[in-house]
Amino acid sequence: MLRWILGGREAQGSVEKGPVLCIGEEQPKNWFTELQVLKGHFDIVRFLVQIDDFRCASAGDDGLVLVWNVETGEKLQELRGHSQQITAMTTFTCNKGGASHTSLITASSDRSLSLWDPDTGNRVQTISDLQSSVKCLLVLERLCVWVSGAEELCVWNEDFQLQCQSQNHSDTGITALIELPKNCVAAAVDKEIVVFRLTVSTDSSMSVAAVRRLSDHQDRVRALINVNDGLFASGSHAGELILWDAVDWNIHGYEHILWEEPQAGAQPEIRLAAHKPSEMSIQHLTTDGRHILAAVGSGLYVYSVLTKTVVAYRKCAHDSNVLHTMLASDSQLMSCSEDGSLRMWEIQDLPLPGEPASSGFFGMWTFGRSNKPTGAAPKKAPEAPSIRTLELTGDLIGHSGAVQMFVSFGEKGLVTCSTDHLLILWRNGERQSGLRSRALFHKLEESGGL
Repeated sequence: MLRWILGGREAQGSVEKGPVLCIGEEQPKNWFTELQVLKGHFDIVRFLVQIDDFRCASAGDDGLVLVWNVETGEKLQELRGHSQQITAMTTFTCNKGGASHTSLITASSDRSLSLWDPDTGNRVQTISDLQSSVKCLLVLERLCVWVSGAEELCVWNEDFQLQCQSQNHSDTGITALIELPKNCVAAAVDKEIVVFRLTVSTDSSMSVAAVRRLSDHQDRVRALINVNDGLFASGSHAGELILWDAVDWNIHGYEHILWEEPQAGAQPEIRLAAHKPSEMSIQHLTTDGRHILAAVGSGLYVYSVLTKTVVAYRKCAHDSNVLHTMLASDSQLMSCSEDGSLRMWEIQDLPLPGEPASSGFFGMWTFGRSNKPTGAAPKKAPEAPSIRTLELTGDLIGHSGAVQMFVSFGEKGLVTCSTDHLLILWRNGERQSGLRSRALFHKLEESGGL
């Protein structure tokens, strides 16, 4: 167990100087004051999934899947079987005989799929010699099947038997999957989103067919998430954020997060050549059903689904690309980055002096695509008086490489994984101290020492 006093950077206050944002050692809103380093991997760790309230699994480029106890930091199981890097991982819970059991499904560059029992560490099922490597997995609990996305889309039952599959779509393959209403699945395929419908016949056999192609993105789709029962969202490499109706698949809102800060009195101007691709690419999307948090380059942007306006943003939230985000509450969020940091943010009312808050940058959502005639005079965007800023409240420095993602376990803490081959378990130092004190008193009582 390591005790960690955060904020080792030079204390400069919450001030942004160019692309670098620093925070001093005093971080009263940051309760992650204790960490434990978890070792076991020998290469980049890319994936984390929560198994239950006290266990998580990690996987990466070494082909290993490790199961951890997040309360103690103990490595519970080491799952070996893949010969190359893990490309996707998810949990699969099925009910047999009234009992619920959670398994792990993994995909690898060795063109295989495996089903694991995290309780015993055994590989229960395996499928080898696939036509291509699987890049994403999706479980459809209501139908008790799961879907793999590669160059083709395949539907499997709980016994790892292939039920049906689609035809080859592109060399790029399927990179993201989400579930839609009415037995539909949305798949990101290069610049398109392909909607598939699963049909269950009277003899319980299944078929799958592409029923719609959404071709409104101008560049590769990088992120795909469910927002609520009626909406889903997608983000592209070119900074396009589109809100879709989950039932009829029409555009509910369109936003291009690519802008230049205008001079005083000037209109916002979009310049496609003014940005590097990484500066405008949407790497990750997350939502709580009311807001969408977009990781765009090194920045963070929070949108209200109800008002279809940006409510808060930080153009330079990290020193490098943001890879993963989380909305912790209505006013608090977290992000991790290639710069090796995990940061905590709070939405505050007062904008920073260096970042004028104008809704003209990216606050105008439209119903459908805008087809403004060439040469038409630009209309002035309405003001967004409620726009706010993201204030840095915690800077967690522990990894020496890019932080790929993190999983929160509530009051138990959270787990991060990185290119430095390590996992870090971050905890509330005061809570851990109290737990240790109570455990000590309990032992003393049992031994008659009190």
